[in-house]
Amino acid sequence: MTELATPARPKRPEFRNINAFKDLPSYRWPLAAIVSGMHRISGLFMFLLLPFIIWLFDTSVSSEYSYARFSAAFGVGLGWLPGWFIKLVALGLIWAYLHHIIAGLRHLWMDVAHAVSKESGRRSAVVTLVLSLGLTAVLGAKLFGLY
Repeated sequence: MTELATPARPKRPEFRNINAFKDLPSYRWPLAAIVSGMHRISGLFMFLLLPFIIWLFDTSVSSEYSYARFSAAFGVGLGWLPGWFIKLVALGLIWAYLHHIIAGLRHLWMDVAHAVSKESGRRSAVVTLVLSLGLTAVLGAKLFGLY
């Protein structure tokens, strides 16, 4: 009798846990992944600074006196914080808001148009970065009194 040959099973892939501090920095992140990560970071930044945003809104609309105090905080500072630092935090919030909105629209567009390819992801990531950073630069120039 002849022995029947059994087909060889393909080797199963080997999975291992990754060390975030050791393994992740060595990865080559595509631009689309960086923009997606920045979308999450901007959302976290806005969430953590929500008390500051509420204070900004409340102070700006309460009364004429509170609006004058609000304007002075950006000019001369607030307590021990200098005015330029408050403007810098506001500029960070401007970037976070603009980036989060534009990147969110990018994700919605990819979902609706089913545009999920490497090239369309890279192209939309570039558009997202250019728009968010460009608009932040324009509004930052206005915030710091350049025009």
